[in-house]
Amino acid sequence: MKKPTTFQIGMESELGYIGRFAPSPTGPLHFGSLLAALASFLDARANQGKWLIRIEDLDPPREPAGSADHILQQLQDLGMSWDDEVLYQSARLSAYDEVIDQLQDKGLCYACDCTRPQIKEMGLIYNGSCRERSTHPEKPYALRLKTEALEISFDDKIQGHFSQQLEAEVGDFVIRRKDELFAYQLAVVIDDEFQNITHVVRGWDLLDSTPRQLYLQRVLDYQEMSYIHIPIIVDARGQKLSKQASAPSIETDRASEAIYEALIFLSQAPSAEIAKESPKSQLQWAIENWDREAIAKVSNLPLE
Repeated sequence: MKKPTTFQIGMESELGYIGRFAPSPTGPLHFGSLLAALASFLDARANQGKWLIRIEDLDPPREPAGSADHILQQLQDLGMSWDDEVLYQSARLSAYDEVIDQLQDKGLCYACDCTRPQIKEMGLIYNGSCRERSTHPEKPYALRLKTEALEISFDDKIQGHFSQQLEAEVGDFVIRRKDELFAYQLAVVIDDEFQNITHVVRGWDLLDSTPRQLYLQRVLDYQEMSYIHIPIIVDARGQKLSKQASAPSIETDRASEAIYEALIFLSQAPSAEIAKESPKSQLQWAIENWDREAIAKVSNLPLE
């Protein structure tokens, strides 16, 4: 087995700071998504940067009508204003098709009709069994990006150094699903480039996805970015707080309380007096006192 080469990410962008919050509209904001939104907002504003909103609406069956508008209204009620127009991924399908065409023309991806049970038998790490098949599969089939024996590493601004041998630990990964919906890994990379994103602040649960995105950036000759993965909120069973697990929506008529609690979870040490302030005043205090280094260097935080 050949020794993997190393691909190290770590350069700071020369574009200035452009951050983003990119929720999927599968339901309203809950406390976990508020934490991610607030951390990305504060990090951008504290660094005199731009903060953009992207609605990742690529899975219509899981997106209740009106959810995107609800999320945007919640952010406004919480005092978190964004720069530029909201980007909807559902309006970007032709851009994703164009990139897939480029990858296919270069022979960098291939059709795969392996089933979930088959992939489970592989140990959940795809072994490339469809790479060299002589016949094209009948639909439905996914498209997978070819990976290499490449070690990808980067320095997360909170979690520290992270490294992954992509071929051995992940395998060739899906960029278009069997249902012909575009995969998250592809769309997020294309849109980060399109919006000139320089800094990504998001939950720890996406840390493991980052090497795949870095690899795609490399393949497509896109710009490098800086990454910050904050701890995620888990419930009493240790499960991630999520819309799918019926996490309660943020009540924006209690916006000050929600922001104050989020600042505590982000280890920003707001005083009791801050809890009595308006959301606008709380956010201004938080921007002026933002301390990224104070955030706990852990994967999960229990919701008490």
